Amino acid sequence: MDIVTRKAQILRVQTQHPYPELNEVLQEKLNAEVLGLTQSVLEAALCEELQEHLNQLAGERPRRSGYFKRILDSEYGRIESLSVPKLRHGNRDRDWQILERYQRGLGSLLNFCLSLYVMGLSLRDLQEALYPLLGAVLSVNAINRITEAAQVQMNQRRTAKITTTVPILLVDGVWVRIQYASGQTFEDQAGHVRPLRQAEERVVLVAMAIYPDGTREILHYEIAQSESQLAWESFFKGLQARGLNLGGVEVVVSDGTNGLPAVLKTWVPQGQHQLCITHKIRAMLRHLDYENLSTQDEHGQTLEPSEAKKLRYISTDPNHQCSRATVSRV
Repeated sequence: MDIVTRKAQILRVQTQHPYPELNEVLQEKLNAEVLGLTQSVLEAALCEELQEHLNQLAGERPRRSGYFKRILDSEYGRIESLSVPKLRHGNRDRDWQILERYQRGLGSLLNFCLSLYVMGLSLRDLQEALYPLLGAVLSVNAINRITEAAQVQMNQRRTAKITTTVPILLVDGVWVRIQYASGQTFEDQAGHVRPLRQAEERVVLVAMAIYPDGTREILHYEIAQSESQLAWESFFKGLQARGLNLGGVEVVVSDGTNGLPAVLKTWVPQGQHQLCITHKIRAMLRHLDYENLSTQDEHGQTLEPSEAKKLRYISTDPNHQCSRATVSRV
């Protein structure tokens, strides 16, 4: 599936989602996480750029003199305090390639470069891709140190201790394609031997916490080969190892995956298991007869396909009679 198709699917899901406020909360939290990672990677890259500049100088070199702070706007938000390394003298004379000296806005270059790395581009390939834009600024070792710094921060975030009590837990599996090394190699046009990567289907198991004040947080995620009982057991072991009090979870919401119910009985015995309303309605629609349904509303207007979304409103009705009245209005 190409990027355009994937983006169209994401936009379609967002527009048809029964809880639009959830999209806003998730987008805000994702932007905050990406913004922090962007700052860390950018600061590491600036340090590598300065060190490379010093390595190329002949004779007596100026010494480093700490950092100065800069405000920088990015596509994910404003970085209020970016640490930029400086020299005791010569800052005006050196080339500023990753970030221009008085630049106040950051484009999508950094995001583009990290995307290439995540998609399977080797470090040497990444260096060659950066050369037309930045010149011979970053060596392969420098790029490796930057990506390792980004990986360390992501791992710290994913393994941080959970100190809050979570009353409601939403769990789901999202299928994606991930690049893995195949164990084979190939020779490129320049004669370099490169590891061969191939995309494989994996499922990302995700847990979202919902707190009493309505706030939501992506709590934990793990990559698995399937949504099997064994995979979900490993997932909840990871949550417990990070400090989550599973005994304090009152409700677990999920789709109808087969491997989860048995795991919940063992790991969340006090919590109730609720099938996601959206998944439940989708399952109901597969068994409904549409032949006798009206194609017009009460005013004689043709019903659009999006009107079916209003069926979700019956989930908030207090009783069966109100639900039937809701359906008749649709």
